[in-house]
Amino acid sequence: MDEVRIGIIGLGNVGWGTVTILAENADQIAQKLGFRLRLAAACSLDVQERTIPASLGSVFKTTNWREVASHPDVQIVVELVGGTTVAAEIFEEAIRNGKSMVTANKELMAASGPEIWDRAIRAGANVAMEASVCGGIPIHAVLREGISGDRVAAFLGILNGTCNYILTEMERRGVELSVALAEAQQKGFAEANPTYDIDGFDARSKLVLLAALAFGEKIVPSDVYMEGIRRVTPVDFRYARVLKHAVRLIGAARRTADGVILAVRPALIPASSILAGVRGSYNAVWVKGKFGEDTFYYGRGAGSLPTGVAVVSDIMRVAREIRSGSPERVSPFAHERLGENKPLPIAKKVSSYYFRFRVDDRPGIIAKLAGILAAKNISLDAVLQEPGENPHDLPFVMTVEPTSEQSVQEALGEMASLDFMTEAPFAMPIEAGL
Repeated sequence: MDEVRIGIIGLGNVGWGTVTILAENADQIAQKLGFRLRLAAACSLDVQERTIPASLGSVFKTTNWREVASHPDVQIVVELVGGTTVAAEIFEEAIRNGKSMVTANKELMAASGPEIWDRAIRAGANVAMEASVCGGIPIHAVLREGISGDRVAAFLGILNGTCNYILTEMERRGVELSVALAEAQQKGFAEANPTYDIDGFDARSKLVLLAALAFGEKIVPSDVYMEGIRRVTPVDFRYARVLKHAVRLIGAARRTADGVILAVRPALIPASSILAGVRGSYNAVWVKGKFGEDTFYYGRGAGSLPTGVAVVSDIMRVAREIRSGSPERVSPFAHERLGENKPLPIAKKVSSYYFRFRVDDRPGIIAKLAGILAAKNISLDAVLQEPGENPHDLPFVMTVEPTSEQSVQEALGEMASLDFMTEAPFAMPIEAGL
């Protein structure tokens, strides 16, 4: 055999980026592998209008994905359509036909990845999913192989480039979220319907996959506490700056003595930390190991070519396995079998917190709020208030010493009902140890 043959389903941004790399980097890939990769089939709704680079040779084109998933010449099926409906059918059909799979589908793999892997193993096929998290950053390979000898204690990541672009523009220029979002949409960083990004769903799917790799537990999206960035305002950046912190949407996972705690939410991180320097649409992941201690991974979290690099790298890894006929396949989840220990609820998290209030100013407000905190055994750390604000919609901030999320949520519930509040209070954890 002098080649391994590929079928790509989905020629959107990532799909076309993958085709471009396979064409323009073909000789370099062949030198690394010792054999060639050949694009044997391609599927998309507009495939007949697409001009496949001539250097890839004759390519079977179809609008019917089943013709790729069952094509006798295709050994690796690359699924790049996304979602959990048609994509799940593609996996089922391809694996049933004994074909290995490469995917960038974080949503499907977060929901059903371990089950898909089990089916693939029984069929003698392989599954690779490096491109499903952080685009061009090989974070799966890091956790699966690069630092697999370590014991991960925690990791924190900026996992969504859209949110990071919005938040860092708000920080840099003092603009409202709506303004930064509109600019992100104009630049192609955000979809017309941005819900999946700014409400945390995208980052949650990525966190599920990274947590399974890091801790060897079967994680599902509902195990992750999720809060998006809609309530973050320019005021929060002003006060964060006073506190020498930055605001970022953080996907966090920490191993405690009792279990793992997972969350996607806006948080304050020290301005001196390396994560705080991640700006624009970039992604980054900080990992703390028990033995290897701190490592950091940074790069483009999306984009046709950076993500295409991850897809092609996965194709190469699977092609090597097919070419060598190796019966030993490394799970994409880095563990022989994922455990079933449920993560701890977010109520168990202990942290310092930032509280931001907007009130109709009157005497006794600080005393009333401090009384609620004291009743929940929460120790007040500091009170911050900028001068010259509208007294009928006055923003100010309290920070509190480490306490449980449960106590914070109970306090917020009581505070929200107070008659001087012009909106419900907003809280963010203050992440330490970065």
